[in-house]
Amino acid sequence: MFHMMKGASESMAGRVAVIPMQGLSISETLGVPGGEFTGDPAEWLRRAKTRKQQNLKEVYWRIFTGSLPRAHSGAFDRELFFSSYVDTYLQRDIRDLTQVGDELAFLRFMTACAARTGRQVNYAELAKDVGISAPTAKQWFSILLTSGVIALVEPYFNNALKRIIKSPKMYFMDTGLCAYLTRWNSPETMEVSAMTGQFFETFVVSEIIKSYYNCGKRPPVFYYRDTDQKEIDLVLEANNTLFPFEIKKTASPDRNVIQRFNVLRGTKKQIGTGGIICMTDSVYPINKDNYYVPVWLI
Repeated sequence: MFHMMKGASESMAGRVAVIPMQGLSISETLGVPGGEFTGDPAEWLRRAKTRKQQNLKEVYWRIFTGSLPRAHSGAFDRELFFSSYVDTYLQRDIRDLTQVGDELAFLRFMTACAARTGRQVNYAELAKDVGISAPTAKQWFSILLTSGVIALVEPYFNNALKRIIKSPKMYFMDTGLCAYLTRWNSPETMEVSAMTGQFFETFVVSEIIKSYYNCGKRPPVFYYRDTDQKEIDLVLEANNTLFPFEIKKTASPDRNVIQRFNVLRGTKKQIGTGGIICMTDSVYPINKDNYYVPVWLI
């Protein structure tokens, strides 16, 4: 892939379109209408008419299985598939890159990244865990990013915000691969693990990113965190308007978490409809501007 893209960029500059291809979205696996996820309650209600409600067990089966097409095409040997996927990735795409001389170390690096999905990027910590230098960690990280294994969500920046933290957050784009690398053997054990929140958030963010890629659009996806530890999991930006969302695994999250959205009023941009993406069974209003949004509607 890397060599093909290099050749295309050199010989067809200005004459070729590059479309990011990720795993199947929820709507694709269900065979129902999709579209990009936005802060539009009418769109959420429209989706609710074409999708079957999913419980926690079903959602975590999806997270555990992942979104790669083979995982949704009949008989699926998870261990064989992902071990072959990783081996092929390392041998075909990575071995040919002069930047990577140690495949086993690179596999350990991938695993270390998987364990940190949904967290801010820290090259020094990654390097220490794997036993490589920080510059090497940064270089290898860019390979995972270029090949679509991970995605970065940048912090929302505005000149009116003086105390924001500027480190991006990293998300694995396929939760099944992430679960395989971190050695979870069933959705049930993963759901009660210390990583359960990370997996749930990674699932939500990766699905929303895919929803934009599938429409040929750049994902307007950000997060917010400042030095006072105020944080918003997800901020969508469109037409000079910010749409803030919290992501919670529970079916009945504390409605007071939406108070965090008030920090965005200092941006001098409009604040649109937001809410809490969670395990609720339907779209419910929290107040006039925010809603509980079922995760199976993203």
